[in-house]
Amino acid sequence: MENSETHRILIADDVPENCELLEAYLTQIDCETELAIDGAEAMEKVVSFKPDLVLLDVMMPKLSGFEVCQKIKNDPQTANVMVLMVTALNELGDIERAIDAGTNDFLSKPVNRVELLKRVENLLKLKGVTDENERLRQYIQQMESDK
Repeated sequence: MENSETHRILIADDVPENCELLEAYLTQIDCETELAIDGAEAMEKVVSFKPDLVLLDVMMPKLSGFEVCQKIKNDPQTANVMVLMVTALNELGDIERAIDAGTNDFLSKPVNRVELLKRVENLLKLKGVTDENERLRQYIQQMESDK
């Protein structure tokens, strides 16, 4: 990506081979990655690692991807973290459940490398715009309160 900032991406999947594959695909993007092997660890890493984007498997032990996504999006401290659900589930009901949980996008397994990279790139751009809008909103609010 043509951004000087290194992005932080959390990969959460209980199958180590899936984590390794996604991490290998992401070597084309200037990013730092962390791995989580279950939903509970994913939530811990969201707090400690502060990712820009989470690549989130749905079917995981302890907390499902749906539950993790909902917790991320319902917490004001993490609500702006982008979530890309990566799942073998592709029934309409699963997609609707992912949207209800607050996912920004979803990708079906097996993952196509080119599609993954494009979606990650787009979500990271969206994260940058969202962050800038928030900075501007806070700046304007500060200016108005200083009057």
